[in-house]
Formats: sequence, C-alpha cells, structure tokens
Amino acid sequence: MIRVMLAEDQPMMRGALALLLGMEDDIEVVAQVEAGDQALAAALDTTPDIALLDIEMPGRSGLEVAADLHTRLPACKVLILTTFGRPGYLRRAMAAGASGFFVKDGPVEELADAIRKVMAGQQVIDPGPGFSMIMGRKPPNSGHNYP
Repeated sequence: MIRVMLAEDQPMMRGALALLLGMEDDIEVVAQVEAGDQALAAALDTTPDIALLDIEMPGRSGLEVAADLHTRLPACKVLILTTFGRPGYLRRAMAAGASGFFVKDGPVEELADAIRKVMAGQQVIDPGPGFSMIMGRKPPNSGHNYP
C-alpha cells in the first residue's frame, strides 16, 4: 500500500483527490492539509511514502515543504501537483528534491500512475510539450492539449 499525504489549499480539489486516489487498490491517503505550514508536521506524524504537494499554498510553498521533506524525512518522496505549469517551477521543484512534477489538468489515472512510478524510484515529469523540451526529450503524444 502506498501511503500518500495531500497538501492542497483548495478544499474541493483536496477532497476530490483524496476520494479518487482512495479508490485505487494500492493507494491510501493518510493525511490531508490545507496549508504549507501544516505539511511538514503532518508528514512527520504520518510518515507517508509520498507527499503530493501543491506549489502555491498559504503559510509555505510546496517548494519550501519539498526541500524540508528532502532533509527531515528523506524516505518520503515528493510529487508536485500544480496549476502553474511553468518551467521555472519545474526547475525549482527538482532542485528541492521532488521526484515528480504534474500539472492539475491531466487525468487522475495518470496521477495514480505517476504516484506508482515515483514510489518505484522513477522521476516523473508531466508529459506536456514544454516540460519534455526542458528535460531534453521529444514530447510524447499524451492526448493532453497543452499550450
């Protein structure tokens, strides 16, 4: 069972993610927080395998939390999930120790698959064309319509 902590400031998004990920046979949501300044304490209390972090949250950003988790709870892998598909955020997330970076407009099945891949030790970057080019790869035909 993959234990996941969700840090997302939008209640509807957080609840929907928890519900949808909870329907997966191998994923359990062990904590949910609405602010970045709550995320580290929740992770230390629940020791999730993966922290799913939004970038822009009250208190502290997901990027700051990712760096703290990398230092304080190195066994917890970080997957950034954001509305802001900006190359600068991707670079900063990877520098903070994130194992993955996904934009919120993708299907939940891809998110669950990304969680599994990160758990298996792989680095997962959103398949959108902009990120693929930054990473030096040809963009796959993922079915997404990225700008």
